[in-house]
Amino acid sequence: MNKSNIGAEGDSPLDAKTQEKPGLIRQLGLFDSTMLVVGVVIGAGIFITTGIMAKTLPSAGLILVAWIVGGILTLAGALTYAELGASMPEAGGQYVFIRKAYGPLSGFLFGWITFAIYMNGVIAYMSITFVEYFTYFLPFLSTDNVIFSSAFGLFGQTFNYTLSVGHLAAIALIAVLSTINFLGVRFGKSIQNTFTLVKIGIIILFIVLGLTSGTGTRVDFSLNPTGAGFGQIIIGFGLALVIGLIAFDGWNTLTWLGGEIKNPARNITLALVYGTGTITVLYLLINIVYLTALPINEMANSFKIAEDAALALHGNAATGVISAAVVISIFGGLNGVILAGPRIYYAMAKDKLFFRRAAHVHPRYRTPGFAILIQAVWASVLALSGTVEQLITMVMFVGISFWLVTAYSVFRLRKKYPDLDRPYKTWGYPAVPILFIIASAGILINTLVQRPMESLAGIGFTIIGIPVYYLWRNLSKK
Repeated sequence: MNKSNIGAEGDSPLDAKTQEKPGLIRQLGLFDSTMLVVGVVIGAGIFITTGIMAKTLPSAGLILVAWIVGGILTLAGALTYAELGASMPEAGGQYVFIRKAYGPLSGFLFGWITFAIYMNGVIAYMSITFVEYFTYFLPFLSTDNVIFSSAFGLFGQTFNYTLSVGHLAAIALIAVLSTINFLGVRFGKSIQNTFTLVKIGIIILFIVLGLTSGTGTRVDFSLNPTGAGFGQIIIGFGLALVIGLIAFDGWNTLTWLGGEIKNPARNITLALVYGTGTITVLYLLINIVYLTALPINEMANSFKIAEDAALALHGNAATGVISAAVVISIFGGLNGVILAGPRIYYAMAKDKLFFRRAAHVHPRYRTPGFAILIQAVWASVLALSGTVEQLITMVMFVGISFWLVTAYSVFRLRKKYPDLDRPYKTWGYPAVPILFIIASAGILINTLVQRPMESLAGIGFTIIGIPVYYLWRNLSKK
């Protein structure tokens, strides 16, 4: 049987009716899937977050422990999601899991917040961040290069809006990568694999040169070098762990492509394990380089810690290399997000909970073309809005809530569908899912305490999705 004629939903040969309405096809192997996990997760975060962690946790030993714990929790989440992905290898992944476990309204709310703010906000934020780092090579592209600026009043408040060359460059980047992924998964995965391999190579080179430079400082790995109180250490460690986990975010996007992964029962599980394991090892080693390069007090004042560490170890010549590494890293991560996101909207459209055209697959390229287009348009609007960081902060609480909800669906679905074929069952069940759920709940509480207004705003925006769901459902019936 010709594998190119096997549909993603059902794995059955394409009959005459299916040929009229082509579906997605399975063309992502284990290597492709692993590169997607690594490429999406390793963005700009690892080049920034350790400096922020050092402000709340001035202990080299505990910083490394925080990264190890973050890796373990991420692996626990990956093992939990792997059961869901292996048993329901469909386009949309997490949306499908939530819908089947809790009903269509819950699935819609996940898709609603993902499209409206979270995923498209991430695309907008990453594209602008890419441009900011790229200005090291082309300063003309900076967001400081203003084209238009104006102030306007709304609801008694004055707002300032600025359009810059950097914003236009970010939109151009979104358009280019969206076009690449529209032209086929084979094209998109080639870009993903190439940039992820280059990214890994640069990070390994940075680690090797950093550990063998001989110019670093002696690291004090004691857990409490400042003599802080136990309560202060616990609070600092919790905050550092939350910050570190942000750098691990994105591994779950692999499940969104479940309908296009070959042998999903095997490859989804292995790709999540291999991917999160690789990321954890790289993160731990790169942080050892940071700690070797800079004293803990200097780290606490460093926003671009990778750049500062390279400067301390290798001089000014390394600055350009680090800027190039961050640019490549963000580019690969952005491509992966743009590749995965439309599969959620495609799955929603098939359930008549999104624009009907988003369920259409291009007959030649076998990609959800309209879903990719509408994602690119809305992400560009958010990039131009000038409020990307505020929007992402607002939905952080809701995003973590869906981590918890999805993990709990393992228990719910085992009870609701005991006869569902489960080629892989979560290793260490029920302890591993419970560990991830408890960790997610802890992060959730911390986020609510630290950012109460943004968290409540995110909850409010999610609640707005309830009447939107019923309106959309009634319109789709008509």
